[in-house]
Amino acid sequence: MQTARMEIGGDDRQGSVARAILWGGLVAGLLDLAFALTFNGLRGVPLIRIPQVIASGLLGPASFQGGASTAALGLVLHFVIAFGFAAFYNLASRPFPLLIRQPVFCGLLYGAAAFGFMRLVVLPLSRVPKFKSSPVALWSDLGSHLFFVGLVIALFAWREQSLRVR
Repeated sequence: MQTARMEIGGDDRQGSVARAILWGGLVAGLLDLAFALTFNGLRGVPLIRIPQVIASGLLGPASFQGGASTAALGLVLHFVIAFGFAAFYNLASRPFPLLIRQPVFCGLLYGAAAFGFMRLVVLPLSRVPKFKSSPVALWSDLGSHLFFVGLVIALFAWREQSLRVR
């Protein structure tokens, strides 16, 4: 028995990949951002500062003088990165179906890889001012990437793939 999606649209491979990227990137971006705002807000950091830190990757320290406009840029950049991570995972799952068959394990590994990529490649190449990170902040950021980025993206990829084959 075919699902309504299959009956209406036939093979919906491109649509399922696009939906997985859209929803995976959106939800991962929202959860990761909510975590960063909450974690840093509880530590007394003004909420506008978090997206400004992201924007400082392009603008450097001038980002902190830009008010709402640089915060908006930071939000856009944050979601571009989240959608990029979702796109990469979903496109990699085509030649490597293990990413779909084992979404929890692979998603957690992907979250660790995303964390490492951000810390070891993106931040050093960006204009973000150098900062010291406490062990609590470092481990919390890793946890956020494991569960809110990698796992979420993998589960949306798995969900769309499993809906497509029904």
